[in-house]
Amino acid sequence: MLDPWSLQVLIAVGDRGSFSAAASALSLTQPAVSRQIAGLERRLGVRLFTRAARGVRPTPAGAVAIDLARDSLTRLRALEARLASFADLETGELRLAAFPSANTHFVPEAVRRFGQLHPGVTLSLRQLDQMALLPAVQEGSIDLALVTEWHLYAEPWAARNAPAGAEPERLAVEGVELVPLLDEELLVVLPAQHRLARRRRIRLADLGDETWIDGAHPDCLGPVTPLAEALGAAPTIGFWCDDWTGKQALVAAGVGVMLMPTLAAVAMRRDVVLRPTSPVLPPRRLYAATAAPAFRAPAVTAMLEILAELALSRT
Repeated sequence: MLDPWSLQVLIAVGDRGSFSAAASALSLTQPAVSRQIAGLERRLGVRLFTRAARGVRPTPAGAVAIDLARDSLTRLRALEARLASFADLETGELRLAAFPSANTHFVPEAVRRFGQLHPGVTLSLRQLDQMALLPAVQEGSIDLALVTEWHLYAEPWAARNAPAGAEPERLAVEGVELVPLLDEELLVVLPAQHRLARRRRIRLADLGDETWIDGAHPDCLGPVTPLAEALGAAPTIGFWCDDWTGKQALVAAGVGVMLMPTLAAVAMRRDVVLRPTSPVLPPRRLYAATAAPAFRAPAVTAMLEILAELALSRT
């Protein structure tokens, strides 16, 4: 019987197109990866890869083997998750991931409440590339990730799997359930001394000449079309910053303005002001992405309940 580790090496080589890239991803040496593939080829009696101009490419047999290996590992992870659902909340681990604005207050408060209720469960918060959040849930390396609908529409599979007019929660994300939590309003942040800072609501048309501060997806200006229509032209982006502390510091320095989702509003500086906009920009929906209910561990269910309570308190 083939061992799961060999299948994982096979998939890594197929996905990355070279032994060296697969070795780097798996923290192995290139010769070790070569030996694993050679051993698989001897065991199966077929050649799995051929040399290409740069790296390797699967043979027809190799392509079939990669697909079957991927399916086999998915089933093994499902087995592990299903058995974990019989465990209690006295021990275990809960692995979380989120995006920066959710980490300013929402996630830390959820972690605090969970820790008080279930001190025996080890919590960890992983830092991942934003476009890796949903794949991490699919692969089982993360138990729960907070994502937005902007993640969903930006994913490469979204355009392939979304029927016309589909709601984000209807997207085909195999093995993942998207639990809606709340809709965030997008507000504008100005320096406290800005000419419009005393207004209760800011007409976006009055900010058409401003320099804007943008950031990494999804903590960015979002879908630009509604903002551009309200401004009367595409926003002039002068600064890029992924960190909310740094973005606010740029606003406070008077070099630009930005949009802030309500999740990050609790962490505002005193030398900036937060104002609703006219027109109101389309809200951003927040989801918890987890394994499908049949494979969900009790710790994930408990965290979902806490997140739902926190979301309700913000509406």
